[in-house]
This record gives sequence, C-alpha cells and structure tokens, in this order.
Amino acid sequence: MTEIMIDFTPISQWAEDDRPREKMMLKGIHSLSDAELLAILISTGTKRESALDLSRKVLSITKNNINQLGKLDVLDFTKIKGIGKAKAITIAAALELGRRRKNIQQENNSEVINSSRSAFDLFEPIFSDLVREEFWVLYLNRNNKVIELKRASEGGVSGTVADPRIIFKHAVLLLASSIILAHNHPSGNLKPSEHDKKLTKKFMEAGWALDVHVVDHLIISEHQYFSFADQGLLL
Repeated sequence: MTEIMIDFTPISQWAEDDRPREKMMLKGIHSLSDAELLAILISTGTKRESALDLSRKVLSITKNNINQLGKLDVLDFTKIKGIGKAKAITIAAALELGRRRKNIQQENNSEVINSSRSAFDLFEPIFSDLVREEFWVLYLNRNNKVIELKRASEGGVSGTVADPRIIFKHAVLLLASSIILAHNHPSGNLKPSEHDKKLTKKFMEAGWALDVHVVDHLIISEHQYFSFADQGLLL
C-alpha cells in the first residue's frame, strides 16, 4: 500500500502575517483566533503537522468550546497524537492561570455578598471546570464583605469531606462574622442529599456556639445552584 504524502509547510515558512507570533506582534493579541493562541502555547509541530494543526485538533475535542477545554487535564491532552507531556503541561498551566485570574476578578468585583446569587457569582468560576467534588468556604465580615475564599476539601466524583473544626478555627482567626458554604455536584443533580442536610445542620450548630453565622450553603453545578437559605432549610 502506497503511503499518501500530504503537502506540509511549517509555520516558519508562512507569510509573516499568517504566523501566530508575528501576527500578534503586528496586529495585537486580540487579532488571534483561539487556535492561533493555542498554537503559540504548543510552540512546535511534528513532521506532518504544524503547531496550528495540532491546536485545531486539541480544540476539536470540545467542538471548539474553550470553556469545556478547561475541564481537560494533562492526560487528556497527551491522548492527542503530536501532543506530548511538555505541551500538555503548558496548555493545562495556561488554562489554570486564566481560571485563577477570573477568580481574582470575581472576588474583587464582589465586595459585598447580599444574596445567594451574588455568592454564586463568586463561586461559579471555581466550580465550572471541576470534574470532582470540592468544598469551599466564603468568609465574611460583619458588613458581609469578603474576607477570604478558601477551599476546605476535595474528593472524588461522588463526595468530599469537610471538617467543621478546621473551617471554624479559620473563621475565628480571620475574625469572620459569618460564612457561606459551597460544594459542587459534578453529576449535575442539584438536589441536596441527606448527608448534605446533616452536614449543614452540623455547621449551623457549631456556628451558633462560636457566634459565626452560617449564611447559606450552596450546591453548585454548571451555571446552576441550589440555596439552602432560599429554600428555607437553614432553620
């Protein structure tokens, strides 16, 4: 069987305006497509494919949805022919930097938490890309201003364990007046389990003893949430 040879021109031989790095310098970073930005991270191609070809293969996994791309990990990227561990790590690191930047922006823009929605807006970027369950706590002062947003625990796809002693110890150290609890359900099911209800009650009882009010407990899935406070379950 005769192997079909495909004409391949490396990026270095493209017209200057078509090379991602040169195009960025000439026209600005906003002129680059998602594939071109990813090609800069990938840096080099293979004997048969350019970095841009590889970047298009990476994006095709999520049908060009870069939000879904953030849910992939290093192993997912290395399954793509032409993407080795070094390239995969570079892509994952860039996605994590973007996620952290978004989290900081959300925290800075949400100085006062006055509703379940404003709390969700702060938590949502954190949980949006997670495929495992995590438990986070938002610490507030007496004016409901954010003191700190902190991960308390992480687990598997079906659960995680949060220790009230550690969480309230940190609340006392921060001189927090109240806290908002949040964890995600990777399955997408927002209905609180019996464990969720018992854990919330346990936190509330500990909060009463330490004069640190549990304002709400949110269960979060992608772009949706369930609020214990809104549903009258913090009694």
